[in-house]
Amino acid sequence: QVQLVESGGGLVQGGGSLRLSCVASGSIFSVNAMGWYRQAPGKQRDLVAYATKGGATTYGDSVKGRFTISRDNAKNTVYLQMNNLKPEDTGVYYCNAYIRRVVGEIENMYWGQGTQVTVSS
Repeated sequence: QVQLVESGGGLVQGGGSLRLSCVASGSIFSVNAMGWYRQAPGKQRDLVAYATKGGATTYGDSVKGRFTISRDNAKNTVYLQMNNLKPEDTGVYYCNAYIRRVVGEIENMYWGQGTQVTVSS
């Protein structure tokens, strides 16, 4: 059993900051890419940022220069530092990870349960 558990969401005023965390736990052999997606009400789930195990990062256009993704591979944890938040950043933020549970198994994609971020104007 593999679990991704997010934390750090909440309500913040525009211009403020939040830091999200996501920990992968359970039966894990290796974790490859980890990332964050968000879903606003009535909209599709979009990429926010992801990071490979080697540290390469990719960001969605709307968050470049404001959000920073980082990882602690020893703790199977990914973080998302969100600065200068805007009302349009409001949504449920989901953690995503590609995990191999045992040696020789193919990677499977896992999702966390999501954490709400609300930015007031």
